[in-house]
Order: sequence, then structure tokens, then C-alpha cells
Amino acid sequence: MTQLERIRAKALEILVNEPNGLHYSELMRKVKEALPEAKQNTIHGSLWNLDTTKSEFIYKPARGLFRHVSFKETEIEKDIEIAEKKPKGKVSEEDFYESFADWIKNELEECTKAISLGGNRFKDKWGTPDVVGVRAPRPSDILKLPAEIVSAEIKTDSNSLITAFGQACSYRLFSHKVYLVIPNSSSESDLARLDALCRLYGIGLILFDAQEPKDPGYEIRVRAGKNEPDMFYVNRNLKTVEDELFG
Repeated sequence: MTQLERIRAKALEILVNEPNGLHYSELMRKVKEALPEAKQNTIHGSLWNLDTTKSEFIYKPARGLFRHVSFKETEIEKDIEIAEKKPKGKVSEEDFYESFADWIKNELEECTKAISLGGNRFKDKWGTPDVVGVRAPRPSDILKLPAEIVSAEIKTDSNSLITAFGQACSYRLFSHKVYLVIPNSSSESDLARLDALCRLYGIGLILFDAQEPKDPGYEIRVRAGKNEPDMFYVNRNLKTVEDELFG
């Protein structure tokens, strides 16, 4: 058996005991620990396309994640289990509005003021953001840039991620920046797809613990890109919350 074959065989042996799969760097580390005499570059050359060279045994459910095919049948079942898992207690999306408004203002510093909305405050079938904020120039700023509107869609239900992404896209009509906030318990495959979509559409992606409203642990995965909204819809929608947001 050649060294390349030994490395790949060891990788298969490792992955068959990893139901959740391993990211490339983790797989590299475990193989190196098992075969300390193998050179790092040789291990890399043997593993980077393992899903192609050993496609009958290995597949990629997400970018950079290697998983043994014996776990492929359980992937959909696991995704459904995660999606149907309900937050403990009586936790609702509204429980996170205030904390996220505070976080996006003070931690992420995307806004100078942010307020929680939700419901149908804009009275528009295209939806109302759960949180909307404004980044206005401060008196101390030497160069005073125009105000920017930031909107966020928060979802605690992993079964509604596609709907949530569509809502976030619609907010670009009247927002300079948009964030999609979803549970960190979402399946790896869903996170990978949303990560790619958010980067394509310039939407920010935030992960959080949907079971802990007192300590959501907001974590940024993709920072929102700036979009030029339609000023007609900006003025029409923000007129509804003008006093709260700019007062």
C-alpha cells in the first residue's frame, strides 16, 4: 500500500466514526495524529479531493465538510428533527427583538439607533422587519455621511429559513443593509446554503441561540453589504416609525 493509499484509508476509517462529518482542517489534524510520519503536504494532496477520489465512500453535505456515505440517509432525518425542535418554555421571536436591537447598535455598531417592530407595522404584504435601525451622522463626525437604514429578520424556527431569506431580500427595497438572524442549531447544510446566498445577495447572516432569550449569544457569520434602496419605499415605510426612529 502506497502512502497516499494509507492516508486515504485512514481518513475513511476516521470518517466512518464521525456521524456529523469533519471539516477539512479537522480531518487533516486527525490523520496527522494517526500517521505522524506522513508529511503535511502529502496529507493535503491525498485528502483535498477525497469526495471525488473516494466518491463511493465520501460525500460533501456542505462546503469543506466531509462525511461518510453511511450517514447520508440520516441527514434528511436529522434536518427534519432540528427543524421541528421547539424552543423550551414559551420562547417566541418577539423575545429577541429588543436584545438584537441593542446588539446591532452597541456590539455590531451598524446603527446609532435601533427599534423593534414586527407584526404588520408597515401594513404591507411584503412584510415588516422585526428590527429596524438608522445609522445617522453624529455631531462629532468630521465628514457627515447620509443616514443609512438597517433592517433585520429574526427567525427562531429552523423550518422557515427559506421564507425568512425571502423576507430579508424584500427589505432591500427600503434598506441600505439587511440582516437575517437564524438559530445556530440549524443544520450544517442549511447554514452552508444560506451563507452562500447571503454573500451573493449582500445580506448579513447572524446566528444565535433561539432557546436562550436572556443570553442569545449573537454571532456574525456574514456582514451585510451596502445596497442603494428605492427612496420612494424608504420614505413611505419609515414615515410609519418616524417619531420612534428619528425622535
